[in-house]
Amino acid sequence: MDRAVDAANLGVAAAGDLSVWGMFMNASFMVKLVMLGLVLCSVMVWAIIFDKIVTLRRINKQASAFEDRFWSGGSLDDLYESDGAKPVHPLAAVFGAAMGEWRRSARIPGVDLVRGGVKERVDRAIGITVTREMDRLRRWVIFLATVAPVAPFVGLFGTVWGIMHSFASIAAMHNTNLSVVAPGISEALFATAIGLLTAVPAYVAYNVISNSLDLFQDRLEGFGTEFAAILSRQSEERA
Repeated sequence: MDRAVDAANLGVAAAGDLSVWGMFMNASFMVKLVMLGLVLCSVMVWAIIFDKIVTLRRINKQASAFEDRFWSGGSLDDLYESDGAKPVHPLAAVFGAAMGEWRRSARIPGVDLVRGGVKERVDRAIGITVTREMDRLRRWVIFLATVAPVAPFVGLFGTVWGIMHSFASIAAMHNTNLSVVAPGISEALFATAIGLLTAVPAYVAYNVISNSLDLFQDRLEGFGTEFAAILSRQSEERA
C-alpha cells in the first residue's frame, strides 16, 4: 500500500514538470541520446540553410554585376585580367576558364582557331568549370536530403523506446494511474516532435535550395554557351 501511494505521488510530481527541459531530464538515457542527436542535426540543418541562402544571394549579385561589365562592350582581355585570371565567383570562373583556354590556343604558332580543335577545348573547359563550381555549391546539400526522411524515424525510435521504458516502469510500480503513465508517454512523444521539427525544415530547404542551384547552373551554362559562341566568332574573324 505504501509503495503504491509513493508511486502515485512520484507520478504526480513528475507530471507537474512537462516543460521542455523537464521532459528531457526525465527521459531515459537512450531517449536523451536520440534527442541530443536530433538537436545536433537540427543545428547543422539551420547552419547549412543560412550558409546556402547567404551564398546564393552573394553569387547571384556577383553574377549580375559581372554580366553588366561583360555586356558593356569593354575589352574582354581587360575583363579577363580584372576578373577572369583570379575569379572570386562561379560566373567569373567560367569566363576565366574559357577565355584562358582561348588565349593559350591563340598563342600557339600557326594554329587554326577555326579547325584546330579550339572550340572543343573551350567547350570542355566551360563544362568542367561549371561542374566543379556546382559541386562546390552543392556541398552539404546532401545532408539536408538525408536528414529530411531519416529524422522522423529516429524520433519514432526514441518514442518507441521511451514508451517501452514507461511501460516497464509502470509494471514495476504496479500502478496504472494516469499521473504515472502521462509523464513517460509525454517524454517519449517529445522525441518524435523533435524529429519532425528537424525533418520539416530540412525537407523544405532541400527542395528550395536545390531548385535555386539548378537555376544558377542553367545561368552558368547559358552564359558559357553564349561566350563560347562569341569566341568562335572571333576565331573566324582572325582566320
